[in-house]
Amino acid sequence: MEESNEIDTSIATTTKLDIDEPGSSVDQKLYRANPNKSHLTVVKRILRYLKGIVDHCLWYPKGSNFNLVGFADADYVGFLVDRKSTSSMAYFLGSCLVSWTTKKQKSVVLSTAEAEYVVAASYCAQLLWIKQQLMDQTTVDGFWY
Repeated sequence: MEESNEIDTSIATTTKLDIDEPGSSVDQKLYRANPNKSHLTVVKRILRYLKGIVDHCLWYPKGSNFNLVGFADADYVGFLVDRKSTSSMAYFLGSCLVSWTTKKQKSVVLSTAEAEYVVAASYCAQLLWIKQQLMDQTTVDGFWY
């Protein structure tokens, strides 16, 4: 992988993997957990993406005029194996990303609306937690430490 080319995205938006993915198996020394060639291909793509962003960093300018804003979405039946939906959330302090997550929901839901309700509940809980953490911080000269 050291000689591989860098890429701009970690994974194609159309990629859908399954535990029992059809295809040829690969050596488990290269990739663990019931590996197939399609799984190894995705892992290699992620590694090529990470190779290209190794020098990237997050920059948070100092200042106290930040609004806490968040976004949430659900992918109904996003996990093909057990039919569970995927929750995605991102939180910004001003224009700076401070937290993000994508995870499989804990239960199987019966509709897209129910999947959105589940992610909305998680989103609100996380937003309140971040807000409390910010209020608990002490400020010195208007900067968060």
